[in-house]
Amino acid sequence: MNLSPVLISLKTASAAILVTFFLGLFAAALAAGIRRRAWKVILDGILTLPLVLPPTVAGFFLLYIFGVRGPVGKFFLDFFSVRIAFSWGATVLAATAISFPLMYRSARGALEQVDPNLVYAARTLGMSEWAIFFRVSFPSALPGIASGAVLAFARGLGEFGATAMIAGNIAGKTRTLPLAIYSAVAAGDMDTAYVYVLIILLVSFIVVALMNWFTLLEKKPPR
Repeated sequence: MNLSPVLISLKTASAAILVTFFLGLFAAALAAGIRRRAWKVILDGILTLPLVLPPTVAGFFLLYIFGVRGPVGKFFLDFFSVRIAFSWGATVLAATAISFPLMYRSARGALEQVDPNLVYAARTLGMSEWAIFFRVSFPSALPGIASGAVLAFARGLGEFGATAMIAGNIAGKTRTLPLAIYSAVAAGDMDTAYVYVLIILLVSFIVVALMNWFTLLEKKPPR
């Protein structure tokens, strides 16, 4: 069995979660701090859009933007000689775009559940907003944020549609686990497909277990 899809998927999901975690946390903090409901609804709708779009449609937009003729892809190709589409970086881009809403919504929900009295008390002590976020809000919301990160990692690991659109299915380069399963079934190699499916099932079970654990931590009453 070729292990390259497993390694590519793990590398892709790991790189994507590094980007998604910080971007999602920043966007969640920004959305949670908006007071006007209309602006919050608009921002939330834009940031959540990849969650409800078919992955192939999201991949189409990514290809349009980052392809060799797209505005961003052409810029990188002309000025840096870097081709984004159909490269390993494209798998990270696809996984980040698709998993971002899960991280964002989990983090936003966790931050909005932080006891406002703790925030008010910190402000009365003269703490800055950044200090309040990192010393009060973030630690209080950490179980929910961690749960979102685990879910986003698993979503990035299992991404198929957007990855196929912008990264292709290049063996040893952009062929992730879902694409490897598809290729094995298409080639009639069911034994290899079974192994890849078992790996995905094992990772999914670990993700569910971790999410349940973080949920229990979130609901655990403070001492």
